[in-house]
Amino acid sequence: MTQKVALVTGSSRGIGKATALRLAKEGYDIVINYARSKTAALETAAEIEALGRKALPVKANVGDVEKIKFLFEEIDREFGRLDVFVNNAASGVQRPVMELEESHWNWTMNINSKALLFCAQEAAKLMEKNNGGKIVSISSLGSIRYLENYTVVGVSKAALEALTRYLAVELAPKNITVNAVSGGAVDTEALKHFPNREELLAEAREKTPAGRMVEIDDMVNAVMFLLADESSMIRGQTIIVDGGISLLV
Repeated sequence: MTQKVALVTGSSRGIGKATALRLAKEGYDIVINYARSKTAALETAAEIEALGRKALPVKANVGDVEKIKFLFEEIDREFGRLDVFVNNAASGVQRPVMELEESHWNWTMNINSKALLFCAQEAAKLMEKNNGGKIVSISSLGSIRYLENYTVVGVSKAALEALTRYLAVELAPKNITVNAVSGGAVDTEALKHFPNREELLAEAREKTPAGRMVEIDDMVNAVMFLLADESSMIRGQTIIVDGGISLLV
């Protein structure tokens, strides 16, 4: 088999869906991972198949290691290989520090941080069969700067970026490159869960040095750059795509 395969977690909507569709246009068969939105996942699958590519929807909460193993067993059964893993699925509780509970911490860290480690382990096993592959995770500015109500998500994304560096070094001998893309505020469905959504969007529109806020395609373009052969010497890095807003004090 020479047909390349890409897994995008959380790919039924938003940045994940846009990335999956772009990869399909580039000739990849796609594994669509979702946790709850089966209807949206099937709609995405239909769009991918309309592009002439195979789509495999798999329901799996990537915060659960057993579900991760099931996801990769399905990939191995259907395709027998994996070339690209885009670690996009994310969740989290938006609360001030003093309102956070242990369950909020565990839920967020499991999906946003633990998932990368255990998905990367399984992905590496499949990628080794075809002399390597590429892993790109989606992070956010909350990993390096304060965002209101974002404590546990920001910490989980900081852990994701640190893990990206460790994976980049330890998977390099397997010819697997590992990087991340960190975005400024993007008006996706996920942002609707932010209590201060309107303030975030207003700040992005008014203050971004580039003159506009970040759009989904800006994030996808950066992901695709890191998946290209031309970027193969970029390892363990988090590329910030924010139009320059993080440069402002």
